[in-house]
Amino acid sequence: MKVTRLSPGISIRRTIAEGTEQQVAAVRAIIQEVKDHGDKAMFRFTEKWDGAKLTSLRVTKEEIAHAIDRFDPQLLADLTEAAANIRKYHESQQQQGYRLDNEDGSYVAQRVTAIDSAGLYVPGGTAAYPSSVLMNVIPAQVAGVPRIVLISPPSKDGTLSDGVLVSAHILGISEVYKSGGAQAIAALAYGTESIASVDKITGPGNIFVALAKREVNGDVAIDMIAGPSEIAVIADDTAYADEVAADLLSQAEHDPLASAVLLTTSKKLADAVSIQVEKQLASLPREAIASPAIANHSMIYLGDTMEELITAADQLAPEHLEIMTEDAEAVADKIRHAGAIFIGRYSSEPIGDYFAGTNHVLPTNSTARFSSALSVYDFIKRTSIIRYSEKAWQNNKEKIARLARLEGLEGHARAVESRSWEKENEQ
Repeated sequence: MKVTRLSPGISIRRTIAEGTEQQVAAVRAIIQEVKDHGDKAMFRFTEKWDGAKLTSLRVTKEEIAHAIDRFDPQLLADLTEAAANIRKYHESQQQQGYRLDNEDGSYVAQRVTAIDSAGLYVPGGTAAYPSSVLMNVIPAQVAGVPRIVLISPPSKDGTLSDGVLVSAHILGISEVYKSGGAQAIAALAYGTESIASVDKITGPGNIFVALAKREVNGDVAIDMIAGPSEIAVIADDTAYADEVAADLLSQAEHDPLASAVLLTTSKKLADAVSIQVEKQLASLPREAIASPAIANHSMIYLGDTMEELITAADQLAPEHLEIMTEDAEAVADKIRHAGAIFIGRYSSEPIGDYFAGTNHVLPTNSTARFSSALSVYDFIKRTSIIRYSEKAWQNNKEKIARLARLEGLEGHARAVESRSWEKENEQ
């Protein structure tokens, strides 16, 4: 890995991948085809890009049952325990409405309700992610979403991975479809003969999935536009180079565009980590994916003080931020912008990916400066409720009318003034 020194003029923020004009045009064409031709377009695109010739998009009960029969019992137990951890964490995010009563008999309130339906995209391709099933489904379930749909790209034999199907079974999800890419997002947004449309789409994917989510946003809700994986590590002389290198590679192996960044005050550690990354990379099964990520999108930054590293980390606002320093808690307390923070030597990033209970669907491309992890809050909506009494109306109608006329909205003023108790007496 390259080593460079932090300086006041250097920017380490990620460049957001917008997609090429050709990619955007292709995604728009795919979406239109799905809107116009429904299942027929879905079958054609699935055969073209996934190599699977399907006659039905929906996964059958028999397919799920066979996946369960083939699945390793210990892995089933591990996934079940991970699901319990994730559910416990997200149950703390449940919200209740409230009501504020006034002495004049009026009240205002907020009602919290779940959305009616959610479509959850689970990536396939170079790797299938059962953990993404857990991370997307459980917050929606805790929120109380009545209809939850899973969709994921099939392999060439027309099947989904056993891990994805077993995870769906653990969570009680039976509406599962085989499709990937922009066409899957289009189907969730606009519906086909087989797939009813949903209110919100969540889950990460490749550039075509990201661009499709951007295109349909507004017709349906989306969680975020997720970019390639990112990790940053703040470390000092107390950190072990082999452990830091392993953690950097844990995200580099996701995507050739992934980013792995070390921020350190130690030149000795920087040099040792650079050597360790190259050494470990040579034996990594996904070396072909991780190598370009390390070569083109990763860096080791040297700073003079911990405050300088903290400032740089906040500028970067990474998806994942590990802190391996002396008094790591104190450093973590000063961080303002990160999708998730992992404190101390034993809090390696994959712990959050799989088992701790926090959500691994996180903001990327420095959007952690204003965005949050996927949560129960993404699957609820809040409705304002107003009930004014006659007394409240009498006390405030002139004030409201004046404010309306201040803005030049006479119709607003007249609407408030049009009420009167004389009308009821006349009737």
